[in-house]
Amino acid sequence: MAQKEISDIVKYPLTTEKSINLIGRSNSMIFVVNKKSRRPEIKKAIEEIFKAKVTRVNTSNSVDGRKLAYVTFAPESPAMDIATKLGIL
Repeated sequence: MAQKEISDIVKYPLTTEKSINLIGRSNSMIFVVNKKSRRPEIKKAIEEIFKAKVTRVNTSNSVDGRKLAYVTFAPESPAMDIATKLGIL
């Protein structure tokens, strides 16, 4: 299987009330990702895009057909800084 491009894995950050609350509470962000992406691929893509250390990735499928990745960042990579760079906060 050929390696996926980074842009094919991560689509965009989710900007709901729940996702904004996660940034401050647990140093996490939620991203909408490609349905066929796996956790290691998502982790690598996020680390390359944002130059940040990722400690954990959990995924779930939403009822509207999107795949969500709950990404927890290491303490040295605050999610608040990443969200600010993206213009979310």
